[in-house]
Amino acid sequence: MSAITCIADLQALARRRVPKMFYEYADTGSWTQSTYHDNEAAFQRQKLRQRVAVNIDNRSVKTTMIGEDVSMPVALAPVGLTGMQHADGEILAAQAAEEFGVPFTLTTMSVCSIEDVAEHTTQPFWFQLYVMRDRGFSESLMTRALDAGCSALVLTLDLQVLGQRHRDIKNGLSTPPKPTLPVLLELAFKPRWCWNMLQTKRRQFGNIHGHVKGVEDMSSLAEWTNSQFDPTLDWSSVEWVKKHWNRKLILKGINDVEDAKIAVGTGADGIIVSNHGGRQLDGALASYDVLRDIVDAVGDKIEVYMDGGIRSGQDIFKAVAMGAKSTFIGRSYIYGLGAMGKPGVTKALEIMRKELDVTMGLCGETDITKVGRHNLVL
Repeated sequence: MSAITCIADLQALARRRVPKMFYEYADTGSWTQSTYHDNEAAFQRQKLRQRVAVNIDNRSVKTTMIGEDVSMPVALAPVGLTGMQHADGEILAAQAAEEFGVPFTLTTMSVCSIEDVAEHTTQPFWFQLYVMRDRGFSESLMTRALDAGCSALVLTLDLQVLGQRHRDIKNGLSTPPKPTLPVLLELAFKPRWCWNMLQTKRRQFGNIHGHVKGVEDMSSLAEWTNSQFDPTLDWSSVEWVKKHWNRKLILKGINDVEDAKIAVGTGADGIIVSNHGGRQLDGALASYDVLRDIVDAVGDKIEVYMDGGIRSGQDIFKAVAMGAKSTFIGRSYIYGLGAMGKPGVTKALEIMRKELDVTMGLCGETDITKVGRHNLVL
């Protein structure tokens, strides 16, 4: 195996090792995928100011997120079916994040349950909530997250209805995979993935299976899950969540200045500028392209983070320079997980920290908290 020097190398390795339906679940967007691709392109369009003859010794990329110390301005974003990229994926990613000193966010639609991740980690992690039609179940998820010691809740607002992702339909996405002939042929060429998956009992939606009445098997679980995303979710739902959650609250899916202003009024502690990685509204603005206006509108009132298209430490630098307090990465760490398990997540974080550090130095900066728009060509 050749040297792994960037996230693209991990992506190529993950493509070879992860079954197609799960690799493409993480790696594709909705409809034409224009927003998915534009998220990355937006960073490429942004140029940096190179500065020279500056003392750049003793650089630091440490900062904080909602009052928690982080080793660099990054959190692992919530990603559905992480445990299908690699056996016990959520546990492994959470452990890697904890050791690296950045937050891990467990999604509602995880394979490893809240309790599983809590049992295998020593520091608080964050939990991402989808508000379901069954509000009693949503309330129970928050209670379980509180009991597990989760220090923050990330409430996703942009999935009231599921954006169609053509590849998932064509690939017959299911958890676990259905034993059809095409699927079995695909798995035959993924022996490493199959061997690891045989070693674990975690192959279903761990936060749901066994916690919902009337869901006894995989077919009923899939039917229940698909019917549960709540189209009535509105700003009053945020107030409902706050009644059941007394710790830090971050609102995810803000991609418009007016929504950002409303979010501030809810009393949330942070917002994530996000278009769901291009997986929901195809044709929406790239997260980076709307970041500046949102920061200018509310950045002095609430912590502003962003996700979408971040594939390098240089992208992290650009996001922070534009005004983001920190960033969330999804696909970048998922590639590492699919490629190499826990060491792959660590490798992804190491690559991005090195790229961030080098970029900061070449721009004449030594402290990530002092980086700003003066580092960008605007």
